[in-house]
Amino acid sequence: MSDVRPEYGTMLRRLHKYTWWSLAALSYLALIPWLQLAADDQEPRPVLLMTTIGAGVVVVVQRTRFVHHSLSQDHRGPTVEHVLTFAAVTAVWGYAVAVVGNPTSWAFLPGLVAGGVVLNTPKGRRLLTTLGLAVGAAGASLAAIPVRDVDPVGIPWFMALLASAFVLCFAALDLTQVWFWDMVVQLDRSRELAEELAVARERLRFAADLHDIQGHHLQAIMLKGELTERLIGRDDEAAREHAAELTELARTAMTDTRRVVHGYRSTDLRRELANAVELLGAAGIDTHVRGDARAVPPPLQTLFGALIREGTTNILRHSDASRCDVVVEVDSTTARIRLVNDGITPRNSGPGSGITGLRERFATLGGDVEGRVIGDGETAVFELGGHAPTRRRND
Repeated sequence: MSDVRPEYGTMLRRLHKYTWWSLAALSYLALIPWLQLAADDQEPRPVLLMTTIGAGVVVVVQRTRFVHHSLSQDHRGPTVEHVLTFAAVTAVWGYAVAVVGNPTSWAFLPGLVAGGVVLNTPKGRRLLTTLGLAVGAAGASLAAIPVRDVDPVGIPWFMALLASAFVLCFAALDLTQVWFWDMVVQLDRSRELAEELAVARERLRFAADLHDIQGHHLQAIMLKGELTERLIGRDDEAAREHAAELTELARTAMTDTRRVVHGYRSTDLRRELANAVELLGAAGIDTHVRGDARAVPPPLQTLFGALIREGTTNILRHSDASRCDVVVEVDSTTARIRLVNDGITPRNSGPGSGITGLRERFATLGGDVEGRVIGDGETAVFELGGHAPTRRRND
């Protein structure tokens, strides 16, 4: 089977496998002439028997190789190998038309190879290549007219049309299958781009918040510094007062910056949930929220908001999720929020540094955060959950 790129998700790998096998399995239609010879009451000619067996093996092997190349490499055909393979099986097809009373099943040989050749042809030349192969298969049938020794003589003309139809049908069937695969790959790439844009937008939002805070404080510090500098030697008492204010401004700037970096700003949990649903939705992830965020006590809103942001980022960066459930549960003693997503990959099966940081923050309020894999195999999900007491222990 052709190589599957490591960035493909579980569903994409399944579709890739299905596409490969559906194309490669058609190769075994080339063995139908064997069955026809085996069911014939008359003993087949040795030359016909040997060429039919050889052609069947060649078609199975070469079509499988052509399918492999078409799904894993650039399309650069038709190559010399393609032309020689098609010429060989077409010659066998023409020979069968000349010596077999009903050579219909031999028409599979050029059709199957033609489909594999067209798959490896660049898009701009596929139509011309298909028509050329169809003419070649029909020409082999017509070339058998002078040497055909089996009645009725008119069969080569019918077989010419049949061979052309088989070439056209297999080319169309194979191209349709690969076109569907290419469309899904393009959609997956669009999904990845949407994920990257969603993360970039979140980073820009964070950068804008940081810029607003730092810009305001730095501007004030600069003005206070200039004023203090001008007052030195003129009004030392006023200069000392402004210097003290300058120190307080710097301390406030540090505090506000820490709050931005560590997510300690006043946060509406409902807004964080709405942002998470929007970001995940942009990445093609079906997201559902269960529970009322307003039930979470105000002192815990910021903390759980950080949990939602961290979980959303992890899903976008480290999973191939198609669905995410966010569950909010609050009772008389504890508030809990869980994010559960499918599409887990080895890179997100364990806790990262972000989860470790969250755990430390939750611990200061008597809570905890846990990231774990539930289930195994294709049904496994990743759960990021955090809980904290709704009342402080000393209350």
